[in-house]
Amino acid sequence: MDSQTAQTELGEFLRSRRARLQPQDAGLVAYGTRRRVPGLRREELAQLAGVSIQYYTRLEQGQSRSASEAVLEALADALRLDEAERAHLHVLARPSGAARRRSAPERLGPGLRQLLDAIPDVPALVLGRRTDVLAWNRLGHALFAGHLDQAAPDRPADRPNLAAMVFLDPHTRELFVDWADKTREAVAHLRVAAARYPDDPKLTSLLGELAVRSPEFSTLWAAHQVRECPYLEREYHHPLVGRMTLSQQPLQLPNAPQQRVMVYTAEPGSPSEAALRLLASLAGGAGGAAGAGAGAGAATARPPVPDRRA
Repeated sequence: MDSQTAQTELGEFLRSRRARLQPQDAGLVAYGTRRRVPGLRREELAQLAGVSIQYYTRLEQGQSRSASEAVLEALADALRLDEAERAHLHVLARPSGAARRRSAPERLGPGLRQLLDAIPDVPALVLGRRTDVLAWNRLGHALFAGHLDQAAPDRPADRPNLAAMVFLDPHTRELFVDWADKTREAVAHLRVAAARYPDDPKLTSLLGELAVRSPEFSTLWAAHQVRECPYLEREYHHPLVGRMTLSQQPLQLPNAPQQRVMVYTAEPGSPSEAALRLLASLAGGAGGAAGAGAGAGAATARPPVPDRRA
């Protein structure tokens, strides 16, 4: 994504945020009953942000690349952006600062494999900047992708991509009880990544493939929602152990800022904790055999999910 594309993305983002605000929400008087556009008009947003309508129009149309911090903050306040949206606005307005082509495979951050091995009793995995699975512990593999080769993250050419699995893999779709909510989360995170790494060709390829193969993705992408991966509770329906509620905890590490560790825990003493223990016992037996097979070069059948090249 070049700087001109980034300016287009900025305009689309601003228009999408204007559309969700009504004049009365912003303390403005709406004269008349017929409005040609949903939400705030350009002149109303310019008034709220304290800039001229001419300047704001140029910004939204991608004809101005010199918005100051003060202007961006004023627009963010007027549009009532949350923290993630505010950060996204700043990144889109200054694409050159983040535009670095990245072609080398992502390397697992230092110490992360040892960290996963140190927490064998809960599912855990490491996600890269475009949601490639860089590593998982045995229970993380059993929870999310027992139908895939456990050693796949160790091979950059075969790494599973969590976002692609959510939209394109029927096994993953059945895992999430509220699949629609998970898709919104996945797309909102990819929006953040696309702005942060605008010249990453592999990320661009992933977004293009999802847009072609998933109508749900295309619809959500057009909404311009942005959100960092949050802490939340989510229900899962695992084919081996049934339904369970797990807390998703993302951990950001200072020595690997582009990567995050995802840890999934159950309420102590709950049926979900019992289900996790059962899954761990099943993974302990089957996983050992699978690992040995993979080490011996055994072929592993893969579902129709696109391989994500790192």
